[in-house]
Amino acid sequence: MVTLLPDIFSIFVITEFVLGNFANGFIVVVNCIDWVKRQKMSLADQILTALAISRIGLLCIMLINWYVAVLNPDLFRLETKLLVHIAWMASNHFSVWFATCLSIFYLFKIANFSSFIFLYLKWRVKSVILVILLVSSFFLVFHVVAVSIYEKMLMKEYEGNITRQSRLVNIARLSNMTVFTLANFVPFAISLTSFLLLIFSLWKHLQKMQSSGKRCQDPSTKVHIRAMQTVISFLLLLVGYFLALTVTIWTSKWLPNKAVLLFCKAMGILYPSSHSFILIWGNKKLREAFLSFLWPLRYWLKERM
Repeated sequence: MVTLLPDIFSIFVITEFVLGNFANGFIVVVNCIDWVKRQKMSLADQILTALAISRIGLLCIMLINWYVAVLNPDLFRLETKLLVHIAWMASNHFSVWFATCLSIFYLFKIANFSSFIFLYLKWRVKSVILVILLVSSFFLVFHVVAVSIYEKMLMKEYEGNITRQSRLVNIARLSNMTVFTLANFVPFAISLTSFLLLIFSLWKHLQKMQSSGKRCQDPSTKVHIRAMQTVISFLLLLVGYFLALTVTIWTSKWLPNKAVLLFCKAMGILYPSSHSFILIWGNKKLREAFLSFLWPLRYWLKERM
């Protein structure tokens, strides 16, 4: 049974890869077609399109990493590992931060607060998102540097003083994991803050509706709830993704149970593939386009069967 685990998990990974690329490709195609028709693209569509493209790259890198690390370990030399790791860092960075920017966009476009600072940022939401992406790029630079130093230390681990080199490798490994943790914790904290502020805004809105004697199920309430569902799904999937990566990176050398390691590697790909379907369902334009695509496909399958 143990020998079959790589094949079983490989089927699961390939299925996630195909479905994830389909969902992300669908988002890109629908938004680009709408862009050509309207000759413009909204900020939300720009973020969604950039997020989908980054996830297509992330899924491709994760599949390559799975093949090299699990199915063909002989190819997984330190040079190859460094290139794959840097490519993964770049695609993962943009995937996580574009999703965080989407949470921020929902907050500023849907929530209602009378604070002058909030209103100022709300009017300049595009500039806010650009600044966040620019600042987040420093995490990517530090992470690339930390990984490069760590991988080069591994190459020289058995050169010179072995004890001294081992200590340097451990320091480099700790620095790498510290930057990795910060690079993922910061966007998670920002998205969590956006979610909590959306809840508070919804609570204030419901209080106002009740005091005025109006129905609570108005369009604004539904928009609040839909945005919170999208943000909370991102947070839950990001936590699972982060835990899977942490277990894989921290324990790859010491974890005795290979099945757990394979499971964590396979579950890591669930975040960039499944969350895209949630984004499609939470966006009215994408949802309608997806349903209009499914109906002809359903009849075509019936005729074939």
